[in-house]
Amino acid sequence: MPLAPRPVDIPKIPRALKFYQVMSFITGSFLLLLVVEMVLRYGFGYYAELAGPYGLVWLVPHEEVTAVNLSIVVVTIHGWLYVVYLISSYLIWTYMRWTYGRLFVLALGGIVPVLSFILEGINTRRVVEYLDGNPSAEAAGEPNAAPKASA
Repeated sequence: MPLAPRPVDIPKIPRALKFYQVMSFITGSFLLLLVVEMVLRYGFGYYAELAGPYGLVWLVPHEEVTAVNLSIVVVTIHGWLYVVYLISSYLIWTYMRWTYGRLFVLALGGIVPVLSFILEGINTRRVVEYLDGNPSAEAAGEPNAAPKASA
């Protein structure tokens, strides 16, 4: 039997879900940029250069990079965003009290291209279904909400 979120954590779930959704999108987008960068670098031997002698953004061979190397910038930014994505995944995993296997799959979302977009949709649906189907979650999630009239 899976564990249910603790009542004390239920008010934290919507905010953690929003954080996870945003980080899934941003990390997934930078992962796609990283894939393009890797194909350019290892497939064709080119690096992306910013504000170099050839223009604002240009592809140049490794030996000719004289300005800001965008390839290195993308790799670095994705690395740090992945750390923040792991934090957001850990928060939603902790509050929802999911299994360790699900945490592992969440972590894969930042290193397997397109997986973060798929997982974001699946996990958002799971969390929203839980919050919609649990009356105590509705009451805890909206502290200032007026009581609902019974029909």
